[in-house]
Amino acid sequence: MNGDSEAAAAHERRLIVMLSLAAFGSAMSMRVADAQLPALGDTFGVGLAGAAQVITVFSVAYGVLQLAYGPLGDRHGKWRIVTLAVLASAATAFACAVATDFRVLLIARGFAGATCAGIIPLSMAWIGDAVAYERRQPVLARFLTGQIAGMATGQWLGGIASDYFNWRVPFAVLAVCFLVSGALLWRTRALALSVAPPVPRSGRLLRETGYVLREPWAWIVLCSVFLEGVVLYGPFAFLATHLHLETRVSLAAAGALVTLYALGGLLFAIASRRLVPRLGETGLARGGGVLMLLGLLLAAFSSVWWTAPLACVATGFGFYMFHNTLQTNATQMAPQARGVAVSLFAACFFLGQTAGVALASLAVDRFGTRPLLAAGGLAVLLVALLFAVARPRFTTA
Repeated sequence: MNGDSEAAAAHERRLIVMLSLAAFGSAMSMRVADAQLPALGDTFGVGLAGAAQVITVFSVAYGVLQLAYGPLGDRHGKWRIVTLAVLASAATAFACAVATDFRVLLIARGFAGATCAGIIPLSMAWIGDAVAYERRQPVLARFLTGQIAGMATGQWLGGIASDYFNWRVPFAVLAVCFLVSGALLWRTRALALSVAPPVPRSGRLLRETGYVLREPWAWIVLCSVFLEGVVLYGPFAFLATHLHLETRVSLAAAGALVTLYALGGLLFAIASRRLVPRLGETGLARGGGVLMLLGLLLAAFSSVWWTAPLACVATGFGFYMFHNTLQTNATQMAPQARGVAVSLFAACFFLGQTAGVALASLAVDRFGTRPLLAAGGLAVLLVALLFAVARPRFTTA
């Protein structure tokens, strides 16, 4: 029996690594163009505002397609749809790398957002099928290391390639990464089916969405993640600008400091095995809210650059304490339509970020970056505390 359980655990770890590699490519694709805007503007003669469309079209497609992948995963199997999405992403990344003009690049980036949209949410939904709830949160934290590393790598590689190589290089690297990841997912599909046999659902969006939204706990989780996106990512979008203005570091250095946010997430993933059983979901939510508040206040009111690494790491650690708790609940808030549930969760988080950046853009001109960051810290603490109060009143199915 021990041998069988050890083999099952080894198979599970292997499959989680495969999904984490896929998440790495998806997150890298999302962030790879951030630091390339000046180079793209110079290459195609479109200016920064025009070049920023490569981010916008990706984001719009990524957000819109979220709800399509949930029903597909529930009907045809989550591992299969993730595999096909990864292989399709290899093709769309290659199309970006060989784009001959800016219009073609925009079209390719739109398709890239569409193909990447289903990778992370359906991977989380598959983990929900494969891993018992009491073990799920540390497993999700380990899976998220790929996403966190991908975001940081995308920003770093995009900037390095623009300065020293060619803007096409990161997209070519992405194509190779997706191709390797897709091949590994395809080769392990039989093992994935044995670990988590698919239970076909209707796959009808309205029916499955109605099932999810009939659950009161689902409303709390979805509202919490939407508000988290609004009050954290809105102010956070201006953190690099704030550091540049208040501490007089260059924009490049400010951007590098902000990427330490990802280090906080990696540290949480490493510590999750001990933190999750010790603090529980309510403790993680409260602790995450407090750390995000302290990190944003430190960034807002410090006038020296060397406090920024601590502020960014603390904010990232706190965010993943809270967000990982929300993700774990998202995988269980409607088990009979898990694909749709997690896709709704991702869509709410994405829409929250979009709304947050729009609101923060209006507020920053009137109030400045310091009040914006402080207000964001207080607001995200309130969201985390409200979730922690609500959580004990509901029993996870």
